Amino acid sequence: MRIEYVHASKFGNGAMVAEEFTRQMAAKGVMVNVQHIRAARPDRLPPADLYVFSSPGRMGKPISGMRRFLKKTRLPAGSRYAILTTEMAPQPDKKTGQIPTEEEQARWQRVRPIMNEILQAAGLVKVAEDKVLVTGLKGPLEEGWQQKVEAFAARIPIPINGQGADNGQEPARAVPPTR
Repeated sequence: MRIEYVHASKFGNGAMVAEEFTRQMAAKGVMVNVQHIRAARPDRLPPADLYVFSSPGRMGKPISGMRRFLKKTRLPAGSRYAILTTEMAPQPDKKTGQIPTEEEQARWQRVRPIMNEILQAAGLVKVAEDKVLVTGLKGPLEEGWQQKVEAFAARIPIPINGQGADNGQEPARAVPPTR
């Protein structure tokens, strides 16, 4: 199995998460190729059984560079993907001191839903998604972030007997852009 992991780390948090994911998958015998969006071409991603996209959140959305990258990505319909983001940890309300509920957070933290909308509109199929929280503007990552990445990696389906993710079929290949 081959996984292409594309991230948009700005302060190194996403790169640390990618490194931990690579380590977890290598322990299962899965090859992961990690690229930053600046080094990758969205219309020429290498063939893979799964594509993992990772973006930090800014103002409740994926950073603009990742949104542009995803919109320009050319993969065959039915290609499998997963999302693992780094998002700001919820802060207590200044007046009440209460942490926002999951429902309240979902209203202003839309990093993963926006990424899913873009990828699913292109015909890709989601396999897994999760987030790792960042405790400050530039980091560090939350306590126990390695366990979150390990749990995410455990949800990635690994084929049996060395076959590809699609029962022995060729991995997805990038589709040339149409003009």
